[in-house]
Amino acid sequence: MSIKRFLPADASIFLIFIGVVLAFELLGWLVMGQSFVFNTRRLPIIVLQVAVIGIIAIGVTQVIITGGIDLSSGSVAALSAMVAASFGQAANGYAMYFSALADLPTIVPLFVGIAVGCVAGWVNGAITAYTGVPPFIPTLGMMVSARGLAVLYNNGNPVVGLTDGFNALGSGAAPIVIFAIVALLFYVVLAKTLYGRRTYAIGSNVEAARVSGINVKSHKVLVYTIAGGLAGLAGVVMCARATMAQPGMGLMYELDAISAAVIGGTSLFGGRGRISGTVIGVLILGVITSGFTFLRIDFYYQEVAKGLIILAAVIADRYRQGAKFGMR
Repeated sequence: MSIKRFLPADASIFLIFIGVVLAFELLGWLVMGQSFVFNTRRLPIIVLQVAVIGIIAIGVTQVIITGGIDLSSGSVAALSAMVAASFGQAANGYAMYFSALADLPTIVPLFVGIAVGCVAGWVNGAITAYTGVPPFIPTLGMMVSARGLAVLYNNGNPVVGLTDGFNALGSGAAPIVIFAIVALLFYVVLAKTLYGRRTYAIGSNVEAARVSGINVKSHKVLVYTIAGGLAGLAGVVMCARATMAQPGMGLMYELDAISAAVIGGTSLFGGRGRISGTVIGVLILGVITSGFTFLRIDFYYQEVAKGLIILAAVIADRYRQGAKFGMR
């Protein structure tokens, strides 16, 4: 008898999360002679460290639910950070392009960063939806192009001298609060709105969605645009945390975001996934990274462990799909 009859999907993922935490707790006592869990500062730090990836992952989750993929989100975050930071500089001699507009209200660079991300996402969505090209190709192209534009934007130099108001977006618990608000908003949007129903319908059966009257192409463009906007928001938070922006920011963040979504139960075949599961997936990645650091295990072993976990999640998803369609 399957445990799925007794536990909803998110509960199963949460149990995996608890298992990972307890495993590191046991290893902490055996290897380090101290607790991993009962450190009052560790959990907030873990959440803070994964907040940016979490924001990106919420957008990526929606793309994957439609049956697509987005490989550009880390690069888009870096480009958005560079442009937003140039609008968020203080009048202290550092302003590079907009010295006459220095000390702008924080809402301006925030809006600019999100807008840059939305434009990149719109391009991804439009190419994917209206040319029939597999989403892997345009988003891979955007990954390279956005990173190149981030380098060109300030000739490879970082953007520094940001206002205190801009830096406040990345200080203290602000990234965690932003991540929580975004997660709650899109949890409701996907679960309770027409947008959510159309997103799941397209991922489950695109032809059936088209026959039922859904404008599949325009909706895909909207989904990719939202994902790009969230990558832009992540870029703003990322550079505010660092109090500067540089072209190399967000490197490989797209893979961590995809990993979090898949670990959280989002199907790479489309049609299935929940924001709550993605949030738990993000936390699992954060615990693994923090736990390996706590145990003083080399970074490269962390990457191997992440890869194995992702592979296991994909194989499990394939198994579930096979069971669903009677293929096993």
